Amino acid sequence: MSDLKAQLKDAQKNAMRAKDKERLTVIRSMLAEIKRVEVDERIDLDDARILAILDKMLKQRRDSISQFEAAGRNDLAEQEKYEMGVIQEFLPAQLTAEEISQLIDAAISATGATGMQDMGKLMGQLKPQLQGRADMGKVSGQIKARLS
Repeated sequence: MSDLKAQLKDAQKNAMRAKDKERLTVIRSMLAEIKRVEVDERIDLDDARILAILDKMLKQRRDSISQFEAAGRNDLAEQEKYEMGVIQEFLPAQLTAEEISQLIDAAISATGATGMQDMGKLMGQLKPQLQGRADMGKVSGQIKARLS
């Protein structure tokens, strides 16, 4: 079992003991999504793949928040923000803008990227380094700005 999955299971037990139903629901949803992927693909996931799943869940929450706020449903947006907070506890520390910029510069020089046609190569190289540590949508925007 991966370290991250074990950490999630421990957090689940602690939330049960503390009778923290909201936190328990979020942790269970993370474990359920991990289990779904493991069953579908018949594999045990490593930490990198679990991070990718949690990152995807975080992105879904961000999208939901913007839609709920646009619809004037601040109660639902607050719930999504709470869920984002719980998910982020299990992700590595976020990189600063300076660190992201340095990684982009290194990737550009390593791949020899010169234009937008090299965007896929850059994202392919950066994604493993940034997974769960930065918003890939914002990183993509920074890369587009540098390449154009």
